[in-house]
Amino acid sequence: MGNDSTPDPGSPRVRFGTEMRRLREAAQLSQSAVGARLGCTQTQISRLEMATRTPSRSDAEKLDKIFGLTDEQHFMGLHRRILARPGGPKWFMSWVEEIEPNALILRSWDPILIPGLLQTESYAREVLSREPKVTPTKVEERVQARMRRRQILDKEDPPSLMVLIDAGVLHRLVGDSKVMREQLDYLLESAQCPAVSIQVVDSHCLVGTLGAFMIAELPNGQPDIIHADSSARGQVSSEHDIVTSIWNQYEAIRLWAYPEHISLRMIEEVKQEWT
Repeated sequence: MGNDSTPDPGSPRVRFGTEMRRLREAAQLSQSAVGARLGCTQTQISRLEMATRTPSRSDAEKLDKIFGLTDEQHFMGLHRRILARPGGPKWFMSWVEEIEPNALILRSWDPILIPGLLQTESYAREVLSREPKVTPTKVEERVQARMRRRQILDKEDPPSLMVLIDAGVLHRLVGDSKVMREQLDYLLESAQCPAVSIQVVDSHCLVGTLGAFMIAELPNGQPDIIHADSSARGQVSSEHDIVTSIWNQYEAIRLWAYPEHISLRMIEEVKQEWT
């Protein structure tokens, strides 16, 4: 196990401890009983749950076995997030690899672009190639990674994907007319999937113009997690105040959204304009 340090409220280590306590109590196990299975004392278990002690990889593996979560790698995933640098690329990989595939519902808002989960390969390539000083090799790596994200929608029991897109996104030229027609056609095709809902938001809506975000609703009573974009770096958080703020933004934006059948008609009409 790691060294002592003061816990950071809302941090991955706090979430690890919170989940550990929640599942232990649900299984009606004492701290001593869990300690015996982990090979440590009741005091050490208490400090893990209070997030005053950093769990080891071995702790995470054993906890997944104790609570029957080995297939999900629940605690292993939380442990990886503890080791990751907040806001950096590893955090986003954590979102892509651990949160999106396990979500029950994904709610998405984007004021600028088609959201990544619904981008075509050509649209994604145009977007990703515009980053300053990016190499062609890196562009291709990122395009393929983005395409792999879409696989969660092909699962037998995919998460519900609820997408809000600013109306201006449909008119923003990315690549050329062919790329745009293909992209809007893919949106219409995706909307036929029962798990996918797409709504266009009136361009007069000013809420949420600071950036895109996603809200992941997870199973087993786990707290919601958000991913919010910014010009500097992304942020992944389960901190209550941040999640509540994003939820409030989402609900305010949704008030400006057209019903889905009208939204799809709007997408079809704009698609015809890209000739």
